[in-house]
Amino acid sequence: MALAATCLFSSCYCKTHTTAAAALVGNDGTAVAINRRSWRCRSMATAASIAPAVGRRRSAEKKDAVVEEEEWRSYLAPERLEVLRQLEPWVEEHVLPLLKPVEASWQPSDLLPDPAALGSDGFHAACLELRAGAAGVPDNLLVCLVANMVTEEALPTYPSGLNRLEGVRDTTGADATAWARWIRGWAAEENRHGDVLNRYMHLSGRFDMREVERTVQRLIRDGMVVHAPASPYHGFIYVAFQERATAIAHGNTARLVGASGAGDATLARICGTVAADEKRHEAAYTRIMGKLFEADPDAAVRAMAYLMRRRIDMPTALINDGRHSGGTDFYARFVAIAHQAGTYTVSDYCGILEHLIRQWGVEELAEGLSGEGSRARDYLCALPHKIQRMEEKAHDRAVKAQKKPTPIPINWIFDRIVSVVLP
Repeated sequence: MALAATCLFSSCYCKTHTTAAAALVGNDGTAVAINRRSWRCRSMATAASIAPAVGRRRSAEKKDAVVEEEEWRSYLAPERLEVLRQLEPWVEEHVLPLLKPVEASWQPSDLLPDPAALGSDGFHAACLELRAGAAGVPDNLLVCLVANMVTEEALPTYPSGLNRLEGVRDTTGADATAWARWIRGWAAEENRHGDVLNRYMHLSGRFDMREVERTVQRLIRDGMVVHAPASPYHGFIYVAFQERATAIAHGNTARLVGASGAGDATLARICGTVAADEKRHEAAYTRIMGKLFEADPDAAVRAMAYLMRRRIDMPTALINDGRHSGGTDFYARFVAIAHQAGTYTVSDYCGILEHLIRQWGVEELAEGLSGEGSRARDYLCALPHKIQRMEEKAHDRAVKAQKKPTPIPINWIFDRIVSVVLP
């Protein structure tokens, strides 16, 4: 942006003028020549003055980045990590039981036609029934379903993220600590989500699976942006927020495609089952952060404010359909589609924040807070109202502007058009 601004000023104000002078008529009727050189010099001086300002801004940005890194790295201090070590017996008792035994867990074959159980004719008939249900799902919900599935299929990125967190990581890949067993057990349960959604999409015949599979590969390759990547405080806040967001997205999809919506009972059952898993996982991470808020409220509330100031995006923020470099442009379009389809909205985001503020007693925090901690608490408590006001203003602007929907071809659904009003 700084370079673009410099170029803009250069092209507008520093180009050579072909008119050297202009003539005005004086009081006595004679022509008076006005040289434009001084005007050009002032303009060039104005443009030249931008460079130092840009330099100062860049210097300030670098300084802010250093301060930010120092802030989250303070969470790696031995006394903070000791809190995590002391929590391990509590994790054994209160978090690990939220995982279900493999023998009691659902599997994708429980929710979709199984050729081994049904035989050739039965499997064929069941697939025809599944396709008949899928035929009524509108394209905007199909797009949201792909994004939900891609999020789940990018699973390899997520345990690696947890294993970067100091104090809880699975250092050998088979550690016996409660933290390590939770990470592996959680990942094992999550693995079924992408599997079942992928298989449904394949059987439904409504998706260009090659394009979908390419999207999955790109997202795993590109990874995800993580703030404070080694801090367990920041990491667990992010995952608690994200698990609730994912549960809401799957739950909303189940409602919209079910009996009261598009009428696809199979897909509604799948999404509802996945949402229930996500709710259990959300409970685990919410409990963990609840204990950290008890043990070190100042550190916990500042970590939460740190993340919310930077906004919590879905793990698919780098999703790329192969047509939009870097994925950010396409992600913005998908966010608009999801919002208008009703699978995940700004209101949902705000509701999650309000829920976590209540769960962790942020508003009641007082004892043990530093000045920075108190400011973080006040910021968080005011943020939901601020987000709601911003949403209302954005809606009012959109109504006044009378924006028309933008047609977007989506290669996941054979380039069919999804029309959406972009912000």
